[in-house]
Amino acid sequence: MRRQDDRPGALDLLAAAVGAVPGGVARPGQQRMAAEIERCIASGEHLLVQAGTGTGKSLAYLAPALTVDGPVVVSTATLALQSQLVDHDLPRLADAVAPVLGRRPTFAVLKGRHHYVCLARLENSTEDEPEDALFDVPTTGSGGTRWLGEAGRLGRQIQRLRDWAMETETGDRDELDPGVDDQVWRLVSMPARECVGGARCPYGAECFAEASRARAREVDVVVTNHSLLAVDMLAGRHIVPPHKLLIVDEAHELADRVSAAAQAELVPELIDRAARRARRLIAPELAEALVAAGDALAVGLTETPAGRITAGLPASLREACTLLDAATRAALDRIGEVKADDPDPVRKQQAKAVLDELSKTAQRLLEEADHDVAWVEKPEGGAAGRRALVVAPLSVAGTLAEHLYDERIVVATSATLALGGRFDTVARALGLEVPAAQPAPSPMSAAVAEQSRGPGRAGTRGSEGSGAAEPDLPGPAESGPAWRSLDVGSPFDYSRQGILYVAAHLPRPSASGLPAAAGEELLALVTALGGRTLGLFSSRRAALQAAELLRARTNLPILLQGEEALPLLVRKFREDRASCLFGVMSLWQGVDVPGDACQLVVIDRLPFPRPDEPLAAARAAAVDAAGGSGFASVSVPIAAVRLAQGVGRLIRSVHDRGVVAVLDSRLETARSYGPFLRRSLPPFWYTTRPEVVRGALERLARS
Repeated sequence: MRRQDDRPGALDLLAAAVGAVPGGVARPGQQRMAAEIERCIASGEHLLVQAGTGTGKSLAYLAPALTVDGPVVVSTATLALQSQLVDHDLPRLADAVAPVLGRRPTFAVLKGRHHYVCLARLENSTEDEPEDALFDVPTTGSGGTRWLGEAGRLGRQIQRLRDWAMETETGDRDELDPGVDDQVWRLVSMPARECVGGARCPYGAECFAEASRARAREVDVVVTNHSLLAVDMLAGRHIVPPHKLLIVDEAHELADRVSAAAQAELVPELIDRAARRARRLIAPELAEALVAAGDALAVGLTETPAGRITAGLPASLREACTLLDAATRAALDRIGEVKADDPDPVRKQQAKAVLDELSKTAQRLLEEADHDVAWVEKPEGGAAGRRALVVAPLSVAGTLAEHLYDERIVVATSATLALGGRFDTVARALGLEVPAAQPAPSPMSAAVAEQSRGPGRAGTRGSEGSGAAEPDLPGPAESGPAWRSLDVGSPFDYSRQGILYVAAHLPRPSASGLPAAAGEELLALVTALGGRTLGLFSSRRAALQAAELLRARTNLPILLQGEEALPLLVRKFREDRASCLFGVMSLWQGVDVPGDACQLVVIDRLPFPRPDEPLAAARAAAVDAAGGSGFASVSVPIAAVRLAQGVGRLIRSVHDRGVVAVLDSRLETARSYGPFLRRSLPPFWYTTRPEVVRGALERLARS
């Protein structure tokens, strides 16, 4: 359907893209999503859209994006999706719609500065740099720069980087093949806060990062990531080019990425590095004051237990922050402003940036504001390792409300946005107002809604096969930006393709690790199928115990996360139908193994946040203090998103068949939140009978 100005509309472009794919067919959910996005572009409303696996949501939002004048920004949470968009979806779409548009749309990737090699850093790294490992081999001459040259593995990587930097057109680390160690890359890249920028940099005209931003300003579609989008919002929106439409894919991850961007920390090693970087620019006594502050912090971290700080900073940590605040302020006053005629503006900016960040973090911790949460991170059991004092915002909903929606239309999409069948929880987390006329159903009241669940079904959420619900009414404009929500379901017939089995007969899980009864249940399920199992565990200890059990009592190949690189493990799992892959939270998202290599997904327990997760615990405590239920408002929604992501590993195509087995009886027996969690999942056929599910697995094995 063409628009009134005779330009092609979203559905025209989508049809062209689908038609260019061999065997491509129109998907109702994909079409509906594209049409609704186009409608919101015209009305100025924001949109939350849940698109289940198999919808083809990338093309569903890229097609209407090409109807917008000026650049459109697409933000993703994972490198895998970013690569899929840039390497596959966008090139295919651009070729397909060129005849319809009369031109080939353009696109570019925008990453943070640290993804690009920095020519100034290559030129100016010296023996004073904190990463001493690269400067162990003396050199002759008076250059002051001490590269390892060809001596040693790191030196060879550095030399290869210098050669590559003279040849590459983009300077993008992802184009460096073979790659280099993270330690080496840190030496030749520049974090944004340390960049001298503009005319003050001797390599400003040749800067790869600046060139990437210039390219982004000239294209139709800019692909970036949530971390850079968060930094852009917190820095006043001057990094990402101006745009009218922002598409946030994997939107369930955005609030956490913004929290991470707004997080700060104090680490003794970082203070020591700052002192070394600044020692040529400040008086010796000022450098000694910085070192003393770092030593005081190290002592305070040793004395303070790991975990959230609830009763104010302990005296030792308060003293360390006070010393650091005074030392960094004095050092910054001595260094002064960075000027173009400074003998080494790059070094001066690096020193100043690190000191400034330390100063602000110390002041923030000393302030002890109600809207911040502080905690101590340290290795378990007193082992040697990294120790840090961390501070993060209690909530970023206000930040998102203020910065995410201003002067642009936002489309937020994911396969997991409607928790308990409603968008309210995610909308609030993203800074949107939920109308009072549509109160969010708490997990504690979800049991009432469960009465609508038909026999043998895990939920009643809309899909193409059953008729998706109409979009919710927009929120009132006077209380926040107007927004709509839509669930387009999935083309998969979950009730025929999969079973959700809850082992309701098992005891309620208590101690950490894998209970003996759950282990026996796991063994019976895996044996019935003969492998083909993805095990998602709540802890490394549970995953290890499961692997040891299966290795001792079966002959199946058992792959355990951590024993080899994850991409290699996933490849082996995909290629060997008899294998099982066991792991923890990083396997709950992003593992895509369609076909019969993965026909059983086992989840050992409901993925509630651990009591020692500082932010989740602080947020729950804040709700409790206000008279609500922190468990219902914070812990249950977190578990719902994680559980839905894990369950989503099973059905990846219309031909897939299999079982999701949850070895946590609470998903069935907990009347307060079990129905809410089940309604957050795809509508699988549902059972709690072990003999039924074992029979289904045995039939799968024979087929």
